[in-house]
Amino acid sequence: MQAYENKQALIDEIIKRADLFISEFEPINNSDKDISVSEVDRTPAQMIAYQLGWMNLILSWEQDNQNGKDVITPTPDYKWNNLGGLYQSFYNQYADDSLEMLMEKFNHDVDRIIHLVESYKDKELFGQGGRQWATTTPSSWPIWKWIHINTVAPFKTFRTKIRKWKKVRGV
Repeated sequence: MQAYENKQALIDEIIKRADLFISEFEPINNSDKDISVSEVDRTPAQMIAYQLGWMNLILSWEQDNQNGKDVITPTPDYKWNNLGGLYQSFYNQYADDSLEMLMEKFNHDVDRIIHLVESYKDKELFGQGGRQWATTTPSSWPIWKWIHINTVAPFKTFRTKIRKWKKVRGV
């Protein structure tokens, strides 16, 4: 897994990968946002909803910790062995949004994630136990790893998926 030498390197990578990912959706018509193709496991709208869902989970975990609440990851309603149900909840939450609105929300939430990263001290971001929510799994990852796994990594993976979707659809 990619590592970061400092906070700014993580922020730069989030911005770079987010911009590359979301720019792939610009040529897609809103009327095509829910079209699936057999070669790709999600529709364009689902790809963005997935990203929005995970970014908002991280933000909500942080907010809950700031409010003194113990966080259950991924959510009290979904356990790690039911991620399919969690993903479906993301798709349902954003199902009525236009592609343009999804893209706007994505850019807004990327900015919120960047502000979150900026708010951490280096010890919190890169050390073990920076937040209660980051210690809720046996691996007890540092915060930067949670953020990477739920932003940079899927931005790369889903960029490949949307490019394949566009190729199949002739976009």
